[in-house]
Amino acid sequence: MSVSPARPSTARTLLELVKFEHTVFALPFAYAGMLLASMLQRGTGWPGLGVLLWVTVAMASARTAAMAANRVIDRAIDARNPRTAGREIPAGKVSVPQAWALVVVSLLVMAVASWQLNPLCLALMPVAVLFLIGYPYMKRYTWLCHLWLGVTDGAAAAGGWIAVTGHFGAGAWLLWLVVICWMVGLDTIYATMDYDFDRKNGIQSIPARFGIARALRVAAVSHALTFVLLIATGLAVGASGFYYLAVLAMGGILLYEHRIVNPRDLTRANIAFFDANMWLALTMLAGVIIDVTWRTLT
Repeated sequence: MSVSPARPSTARTLLELVKFEHTVFALPFAYAGMLLASMLQRGTGWPGLGVLLWVTVAMASARTAAMAANRVIDRAIDARNPRTAGREIPAGKVSVPQAWALVVVSLLVMAVASWQLNPLCLALMPVAVLFLIGYPYMKRYTWLCHLWLGVTDGAAAAGGWIAVTGHFGAGAWLLWLVVICWMVGLDTIYATMDYDFDRKNGIQSIPARFGIARALRVAAVSHALTFVLLIATGLAVGASGFYYLAVLAMGGILLYEHRIVNPRDLTRANIAFFDANMWLALTMLAGVIIDVTWRTLT
């Protein structure tokens, strides 16, 4: 299927291209890592305006680069898939050069933000870029592509921690594992929507490899591990009861997510992917904000 010539893109079209609203998935975990690291190192949950600003810029630019690259690399696949044929590049709303230009500009902004934070953030940027750009290629070769995505997004939580401390710590590793397990689960659920297309077109995913029923069990186990790791993170950072209340709420959201999706009814898979996980990420951030505020004041 050919891709239509693209018209000049507006800022709104470019934001739609990268689904900017999905930044709500990873950014709250980056903030959580930043706040918990600040509490542990400085005795206060406030990391400073400069750190907050540059973590936000780094996260937004990294995700924009990743999504724009994903869209342009996958443009031919998206054009063949009825679910994604209306995306901006196949539909001719954004040209390939425009998308690549957005990737390059975003990576330059990410480099500036990393440089403003600390030497370790800047040194790790090439590794981050490898994972950011590599995801669309992974699903061409391995059903472990969901794990690659989890490692990539999990780096946001660890990055928030490193932005404050300048080094890794137990909290950074645990938060990274939390997001890895969470993302493996949610991306596996998301992939069920393309089960038939992926199998016919050789796209690798857990549902395409093992079937929808087994894939949903993998997602459930992955989310159970997420819950356990959230508790372990709280223990590692000395969190208060407010944090654990948020963890309980997150566990409830994960249970709801798996109640509304089953092998016989995938009509609400998109709700499980976006709505439920948006609230989970925001609940995590709210719990951490209340926790560090309480511990700062007391």
